[in-house]
Amino acid sequence: MSSPVNSPEPFNASVTFCATDDLGATGFFYEKILGLELALDQGTCRIYRVAGCGFVGFCSRLEAPKPDGIILTLVTEDVDGWFEKIQAAGVVVDKPPTHNPDYNIYHCFVRDPNGYAVEIQRFDDPRWPG
Repeated sequence: MSSPVNSPEPFNASVTFCATDDLGATGFFYEKILGLELALDQGTCRIYRVAGCGFVGFCSRLEAPKPDGIILTLVTEDVDGWFEKIQAAGVVVDKPPTHNPDYNIYHCFVRDPNGYAVEIQRFDDPRWPG
């Protein structure tokens, strides 16, 4: 008979890492336009606090892979306010704010300097735990 496995400590944070070939432009976008806090600068990688214990990191790579299929979603109640700020900064807009009835969300899509899709989203679904 095997002995029970002890449960490990729970996770206390998450970091999603993405590659970039222009850490300076990426830093400007996430720090100055989106106003994210630079939590840790490791030289060739920068980690930004999105909210609470959720982070996104960007690491410099000479040939960053294509960002197809990657969406960084930032959740807020003020989609329109963020869209106006981002658009005024000259950021590429893929889709202006619209309601998506399939997922019961209100959202827009912009592109960061690397070509990653950044979705600014509000959940209208009362089941959202946020």
